[in-house]
Amino acid sequence: MENNPFNNRYIHLGSEFYVSTHPSPVTNPELIAFNDGLAAELGLCATNLNSSDRTGFFSGNTIPAGAEPLAMAYSGHQFGHFNPQLGDGRAILLGEIDSPDGQSFDMQLKGSGLTVYSRDGDGRSALGPVLREYLCSEAMAKLGVPTTRALAAVTTGENVMRQQLLPGGIITRIATSFVRVGTFQYFAARGDVNAIRKLADYVIDRCYIQAREAKNIYVALLEAIINRQAALIAQWMQLGFIHGVMNTDNMSIAGETIDYGPCAFMDAYAHDRVFSSIDRDKRYAYNNQASIGLWNLTRLAETFLPLLADNMEAAVEVAQDILNEYAVLYQQYWLAGMRDKTGLSKELQGDKELIEDLLNIMASNHADFSLTFYYLSQLGIDSLTQDRQIKSLFTETEQFDVWLLKWRQRLSKETSSDEARQAKMRTVNPVYIPRNHQIEAAIRAAEDHDDFSVFHDLYKVLQSPYVIQEGKETYMSPPRPDEVVKKTFCGT
Repeated sequence: MENNPFNNRYIHLGSEFYVSTHPSPVTNPELIAFNDGLAAELGLCATNLNSSDRTGFFSGNTIPAGAEPLAMAYSGHQFGHFNPQLGDGRAILLGEIDSPDGQSFDMQLKGSGLTVYSRDGDGRSALGPVLREYLCSEAMAKLGVPTTRALAAVTTGENVMRQQLLPGGIITRIATSFVRVGTFQYFAARGDVNAIRKLADYVIDRCYIQAREAKNIYVALLEAIINRQAALIAQWMQLGFIHGVMNTDNMSIAGETIDYGPCAFMDAYAHDRVFSSIDRDKRYAYNNQASIGLWNLTRLAETFLPLLADNMEAAVEVAQDILNEYAVLYQQYWLAGMRDKTGLSKELQGDKELIEDLLNIMASNHADFSLTFYYLSQLGIDSLTQDRQIKSLFTETEQFDVWLLKWRQRLSKETSSDEARQAKMRTVNPVYIPRNHQIEAAIRAAEDHDDFSVFHDLYKVLQSPYVIQEGKETYMSPPRPDEVVKKTFCGT
């Protein structure tokens, strides 16, 4: 067995980038879940991380050979207000690993105890947020969205104090990189251009190696980051996903969904849907996510200015030109994905308006987001036999009937058969998403009754989100009125 899967590079950037920090031991950890499939992808099956002491490794009680634990330094705009020093207050980077296909990944424990950046926190996580992140991040991966991954989850055998005493948990997260927009902001706030350049070079080598071929590698890096972020947020919108806390310290440089705190997938559609208990002004509402993405990327571009040109005026012009591409890219990614969801293969004038009309009708009827698009994928261009199912989602069907007629007229301009179109639509319109009330049921069973069967059953269903699973009808159903989750919490 190969003992050491780690190949740590971040630690060589210098001590200003982190503080070496060991996890705080816990009293009686127990393994909740280990992601065997992900472990195989990462080549961890033949390493000490797959040994009999897995619980020790993923609770932080045992440091695996080759790991060099550290808490990363970063800043961040939190709800628009800049905090010059945040950092990993409850997370510890164990190190970097190289997968069999040559890709590099970061491995991090979250909820593993105090760091120098914990401020007034305890560095721990309640069990509920661990289960939520495990379910949501792995569901996102199966839905085809770039995301951090969940390798393992453990209970700590200890309680944490939030509004009440709650059982504690730790999640082991895998990411292409845990560098954030806020990491660059940390050094920009200190005027440390050399550190910004070192960090940019590190990010290029880890995540954007193609930028090395460009005339100005930092211009190419900023362009690539903006492109990935536009594509990512478009995918969120196409799934009805609301991140909940799009602070700059929660935006990954690698273009992955990161930090699943008060996140949620919509049930009843609303343009300005918010779930986060702390987002009182709807800054990070569903329909604000694209513009907030640009706001965050503008903060990133500001940190890049010393790298973009020889003088500040020219650098600002370069940055502005790159940022201007974001809206174009986002619209292209969003419209392409929404055409796929509605079965439109050709690119025709009026498609955007047709799709927006559907969303407006869904909003006025509080129609379920995921089921609307899934049931749409069952409909034929001529046959109306399946219309009853989708119409049941709408309280007033007159507007929707008019829209269906327009949609079918638009489909008549396509060349594919009903069967081919429906099959393609079903590859992008999931049957199952991690619905809030189902996640809450899994958390309640685990926290209140030490019962993880609800968690495991939901996880298994979410591994095949695009395929109808026999006997799993309840997992595709919206919540009953008494099951609706109106607010979600960071909780960590």
